[in-house]
Amino acid sequence: MTAETQTPQAAGSCCSPDGSCGDEASGATTGAVTTVYEVKGMTCGHCEGAVSEEISGLEGVTSVKAEASTGRVTVASAAPLAEDAVRAAVDEAGYELIGLA
Repeated sequence: MTAETQTPQAAGSCCSPDGSCGDEASGATTGAVTTVYEVKGMTCGHCEGAVSEEISGLEGVTSVKAEASTGRVTVASAAPLAEDAVRAAVDEAGYELIGLA
């Protein structure tokens, strides 16, 4: 079971958070960063949702996919996130950030 949260698009944008319509032929996403974290304590879909919701609230986050079965949380963001901010979000959800997976 996994929970994935997409951060709402900016008003007036039909394509991406920065308002650009990407060229699908290029397949490139400018400025996108994907980071995988290990989180301790997730056991079910509710856990995944709680972690996803808190991390989604961080500035620049575009999507979060939490997987209780592996303890991994994949975060896509416009720029690298400060680990202390991710740790605080995971703590707020009631779980423990172990670090990068």
